[in-house]
Amino acid sequence: MKILIITVLAGFLSLFGGDLHLFSVSNTEGKLNAGVVEKALEANGFVISANTEMNEPFKKQFGQSDFAQFNLLTAYHKIHSEALVTSNPDGGIFVPMGFGVYQRNGEKELHVSILSAEAMAKIAGFKAAEFALIEKEAIASIKKALPNVKVSMSETSLPSEGALLSRYVKESSKESWSSDKEETEMMIEDGLKPAGFVMSNFTDYNFSLGEKSPFDFYDTYSICKLKVIYTVAKTRPEAAAFAPCTLMVYKKKDANEIVMGFPGVYNWMSSARVSDPEGKAVLMQAQKDFEAVLQSTIE
Repeated sequence: MKILIITVLAGFLSLFGGDLHLFSVSNTEGKLNAGVVEKALEANGFVISANTEMNEPFKKQFGQSDFAQFNLLTAYHKIHSEALVTSNPDGGIFVPMGFGVYQRNGEKELHVSILSAEAMAKIAGFKAAEFALIEKEAIASIKKALPNVKVSMSETSLPSEGALLSRYVKESSKESWSSDKEETEMMIEDGLKPAGFVMSNFTDYNFSLGEKSPFDFYDTYSICKLKVIYTVAKTRPEAAAFAPCTLMVYKKKDANEIVMGFPGVYNWMSSARVSDPEGKAVLMQAQKDFEAVLQSTIE
């Protein structure tokens, strides 16, 4: 009886869906790819940060790939992201946001995964109308790029095993912020490579905000670890929506602190339901390494 109750409850909960929008479309001829999605996003108000093909790196480092195509596409909406970040600075962890685009070897369907508005709010720690607006435009873009695409939600997320947003604060001032910025970002960049991280993109978001910006500076780094993506993709390729990870580094003009933050790997384990020992091990090592890099900047 207990087993029956648990099974029924699990099925009932799955009806509510999880944190990821999942898109699937027939692609037997292989004509659909991340480039098609990229063009549709650009036409719908998104700025493309990077469209990184992962198969070649997989094959070069690990000798094989399980996928016919696997791309990490990152982008942000020009209008809605500006409104989000100026009113809620920590929203920069989604500038850019991820679009996982993948198709396994021998599979007939192409897939895309993105975070839901509810998931973005949960990770950032606040609610904002812009999350729903960005979600709406992202979904519309994917549907336009992939006619007849099937849309579903991921399974209900697992309980989080740690903080969804890893956030660090470093003291600064109106007089020293420029040198503090230079020192902080130099330490971040110097610490990433020895820990095995790769920076796929850098965005000077303050430049996009222009003179009306409330920040002295606002930078975001798109950072990934190849071993993490390769390992997790074997069981949960939809987790590509979290990769590369966006690290925000900013200082508001009226504040005496530099803020750094990124979505923790606990999101992968919760939202994408990464539960296999190997996948969790590489994720936790990445979290530990990333935290060490940021911790070094405030000591």
